[in-house]
Amino acid sequence: MGTDPDTHRFTNHKPLQALLLSIIPGIGQFYNRKFYKGSIFFILFFAFIIAFTDFIDMGLWGIFTLGTQVGRDHSLVLIIQGLVTIFLLIMALLFYGINLRDAYKDAEKLKSGFTIPSLKESFHNTYEKTFPYFLIGPGFFLVVFAIILPLAFMLSLAFMNYRLRNAPPAALLDWVGFDNFIQLATVPIWQNTFLSVISWTIIWTLVATTLQIALALFLAVLVNDKRIKFKKTLRTMLILPWAVPGFVSILIFAAMFNDGFGAINRQIMEPLFNMSIPWLTDVFWTRVAIISIQVWLGFPFVFALFTGVLQSVSNEWYEAADVDGASRWQKFTKITFPHVMFATAPLMIMQYTHNFNNFNIIYLFNEGGPAIRGQNAGGTDILISWVYNLTFSQQNYSMAAAISMIIGLIIGLLAFLQFRRTRSYKEEGEVY
Repeated sequence: MGTDPDTHRFTNHKPLQALLLSIIPGIGQFYNRKFYKGSIFFILFFAFIIAFTDFIDMGLWGIFTLGTQVGRDHSLVLIIQGLVTIFLLIMALLFYGINLRDAYKDAEKLKSGFTIPSLKESFHNTYEKTFPYFLIGPGFFLVVFAIILPLAFMLSLAFMNYRLRNAPPAALLDWVGFDNFIQLATVPIWQNTFLSVISWTIIWTLVATTLQIALALFLAVLVNDKRIKFKKTLRTMLILPWAVPGFVSILIFAAMFNDGFGAINRQIMEPLFNMSIPWLTDVFWTRVAIISIQVWLGFPFVFALFTGVLQSVSNEWYEAADVDGASRWQKFTKITFPHVMFATAPLMIMQYTHNFNNFNIIYLFNEGGPAIRGQNAGGTDILISWVYNLTFSQQNYSMAAAISMIIGLIIGLLAFLQFRRTRSYKEEGEVY
């Protein structure tokens, strides 16, 4: 792009007029003498209107009304069509904004005496600047329709009255605003259950994860000690629980902890202590059992991580500490522990977020039980297993969606705090 020798030709060119003319896409480009580009904008604009007017009209009507006639209208279908309509409108607005900006910028350049690149040159420049975006384009559309659209559908259910008694197509849904969230906070049964479940979810996450990390660190440091022989054999044995599929281990433990015929009671507790513990029927003991099982299932992975990191700790650091007269505890707190945590902190945070949503062990061990009077969740239900029961057992889809939204906010906040500290979240040395 250079300076136009015929600078007087566009001296009186008006960028604002080009912008106003671009209210109809393409007209502003015609005003700038860019006829090919204007034709493309004009044709795409009217093609969009002709192709999608009826769909958008139906989509907007459907997502606002959710249907008006039982039997003819299906609220769920109308929601999906409405969400697709919103995505189409967002893309159309993006296209419209590009059209306005293009016309205004070209008019400014013309007025300043610059020559505007030809259509071919424009395509070439655009291709050079946006080639990476073309590559990620298919992935972006896949994310929109495979992740964002289902997520938006789930979020919309949180603001409706979608339950078993008024499920489509036998009935029509209604928008209820924040009623589901208000019920969680004010209706006694929902309030008590929510507070109980989220309290237990936090305790479960902190206790089970911290114990498995502490056990893994203790064993990794112990096996890494110079005085320990057969290190390879010991490491292999300690990682073996990780090799067994988790659901198989959980089912075996569920049988072992069975109140009636389980080996824990019949082979250990009764012969040694002359007592039997209600592992599956008492809330406290059920929680103790699943925390123990999770520590057993989770520590091998963390142990393998810590073992690898410990191999990278230089012996010279410990030798220097010995010269300074440091004790074993001081060497552990000043050298070993900081080094291990610095290298594995993001993965440790992921362990906590994983256990926050660890559905398998809760459901497979005792299906969230035992039941608690005055609550519609089991004594060991965490948020994710409660959502599962609300969805598939009680078919209270809207309340399940509201709780899922709360879970998403918590996990999203934790993920943001985690990834904000990683280099993958930084660009050119800056944190956004």
